[in-house]
Amino acid sequence: MNLFLKLAYLFFIGSVLGWVLELFYRRFISGANPERKWINPGFCVGPYVPLYGSGLCILYLLASFGDAHGTGTAGGKVLLIAGMALSMTAIEYIAGLMSLKLMHIRLWDYSSQWGNIQGLICPQFSLIWAAASAGYYFLVHPHILDALKWLSENLAFSFVIGYFFGVFTIDVVYSAHLLTRIRQFAKENEVDIKVERLKSLIRSRQDERREKANVLCAFRSSHSLAEHLREAQEAWEERRRVEKK
Repeated sequence: MNLFLKLAYLFFIGSVLGWVLELFYRRFISGANPERKWINPGFCVGPYVPLYGSGLCILYLLASFGDAHGTGTAGGKVLLIAGMALSMTAIEYIAGLMSLKLMHIRLWDYSSQWGNIQGLICPQFSLIWAAASAGYYFLVHPHILDALKWLSENLAFSFVIGYFFGVFTIDVVYSAHLLTRIRQFAKENEVDIKVERLKSLIRSRQDERREKANVLCAFRSSHSLAEHLREAQEAWEERRRVEKK
């Protein structure tokens, strides 16, 4: 199997598994969702988070590079895992910074975490990336080639992968349109939109109005996105006033 197909499979698997992990994290742990509602953790509509798909591809490439150039010693393995964790942290920082600077949208916020940098990365989550990297290297990577071979030999799953990328492309276009509308509002009002809080607010308003919530389409409701953005801005300003007191 050529490298492109390997990465395509890995991107699919990582994106979907990452979405599942984030879904449960936001449901049971995240402080941005105090009502403990089921909320789509990704900005896309579908059940996938591209950041995790890209991350799994990076882990695979780094682990393969390490195997090819020798990581037989304990020190070599530690350096490799540290490199993986730093790479994942860098990806997280670059993606978050681009979203913040170009779109005025904050996809996640670590401002409350110790040692954070611009609320985009922090030592706590870098350690989580290190643990995930170690888990991948010791538990997943030794079997990844066999798994990829099996996937490539099953035409039905290959069809699923092709279908996934078709839907994913359409989804990205739709989500980019939403991003443009949110960016316009953020620019006009000189604010940075915190996506997780916006989703949580929309879900709370849906519960108050007894609307049927859609877990995947987190921004869809009987009210327009502009109305929700105005409500969110008022709620954030009120929160700032209370905190100042």
